[in-house]
Amino acid sequence: MATPRTTARLVLRAPSFDDVQRLFAIYGDPATHQFNPSGPLTDIDQAHSLLEGWLTHWQHKGYGQWAIATREAPEEIIGFGGIDARKYLHVERLNLGYRFGVQAWGQGYATELSQAALDYGFAELQVPEIYAVVRPLHYASIRVLEKVGMQRIGTLDDVPGQAASLVYRSTRCIDGSSEALA
Repeated sequence: MATPRTTARLVLRAPSFDDVQRLFAIYGDPATHQFNPSGPLTDIDQAHSLLEGWLTHWQHKGYGQWAIATREAPEEIIGFGGIDARKYLHVERLNLGYRFGVQAWGQGYATELSQAALDYGFAELQVPEIYAVVRPLHYASIRVLEKVGMQRIGTLDDVPGQAASLVYRSTRCIDGSSEALA
């Protein structure tokens, strides 16, 4: 698998089967799913299935969701996130997403991870645009997307009977800089 990456405070690496318990702890926590209409994972088999999907994505694409730790404690996973290919609106798009354990909230890690993921997508994958989908009341994640220069471009009616999710996008300019376009 890919070599781990670092940011000022984070270590980003491909997930492994050994991460399943931590994945279940984060994705099974109701607090981390307060804006997810599907709710938290309810058993370890769901975590195995999610992780297998991520590992398959890595195997086929060479990138995907990272296991995230701090540089101070690289053995302790605080979250998962990055960019991966997802199909919505009948098109496969590169999508930015993340989920951090509650103990990692409010420390700027989501912004740091999001910027690293955008930089990776534009510089190394050479993609022209990256998307993100966020629930309309998830103000903290909306702020993160806006801090890293993403702009709201529309909505996605992805949860029947609920308000549409917000769709954000960031694009790569000709000069190599990242710019969000409306």
